[in-house]
Amino acid sequence: MNKTELLNRCARDGEERILLARVLDKLELSQNRGVPAHTAFLSPGEQAAVTALLSAWGRPRHLFWGGYEQAERQICAFLPDWQEEDSFRADPEGPLAAVEALFPPGAELSHRDILGSLMGLGITRELLGDILPEEDRCQLLVLRRGLSIVLSQWESAGRQRLKLREIPLEELRFQPPAVKSIRDTVAALRLDAVLAAGFSLSRGKAAQYIGAGKAAVNHRECLKPDRTVEQGDVLTCRGLGKCVVKEVLGASRKGRIMLLLERYG
Repeated sequence: MNKTELLNRCARDGEERILLARVLDKLELSQNRGVPAHTAFLSPGEQAAVTALLSAWGRPRHLFWGGYEQAERQICAFLPDWQEEDSFRADPEGPLAAVEALFPPGAELSHRDILGSLMGLGITRELLGDILPEEDRCQLLVLRRGLSIVLSQWESAGRQRLKLREIPLEELRFQPPAVKSIRDTVAALRLDAVLAAGFSLSRGKAAQYIGAGKAAVNHRECLKPDRTVEQGDVLTCRGLGKCVVKEVLGASRKGRIMLLLERYG
């Protein structure tokens, strides 16, 4: 299968085709020159699209990395045979850098305040990884090629002055989101039924979210309410959050399917 055929098969629209073509360019660079190459930061949905592309290609050597375990936004890196994954992650001059911004006491800047101020400088989203806000500071990931712009031009957010410094990735402080375990039963492993159980919705309301294009399975939009859901699937719904199908526990005495779900929020 050549590059054009692969893109025809894997890309769902023109925007995704451009993304996947850039990924293949990075892959070919690494393979042809024997050097590491990487994409910009990818959203979870983009990562899912890239994963499908690379599976169709034949699973070339690659890894996703966002600066710390459980990072949401990650780059896809292609490594030559001579480079190990651990050395790539630990390289202090690697493609990812971290910045810490200190706020005045009581500033209470939100994720939106931080992102808005950075994009107001003309910094595109693909240069930025996760943003980890706290009460008096935030930490953020940035592609190293954008580090100098952030350090030299990012002076304020939400009318608050900032004090910046680059920090090693080891100093990132990720706070895992709260997780709620949910046990419920459904008549069938349909997306609308499981989504309703995970987010405490009526099945009709869940179907409305799906029909409006707000629901995704494993970070890829799904418009089919009767899509079969499997153990391990990640369900997301815009405005509601994320839910993981942790276990399918079998049938109850009444013939319904018992589920263990984990909702993040």
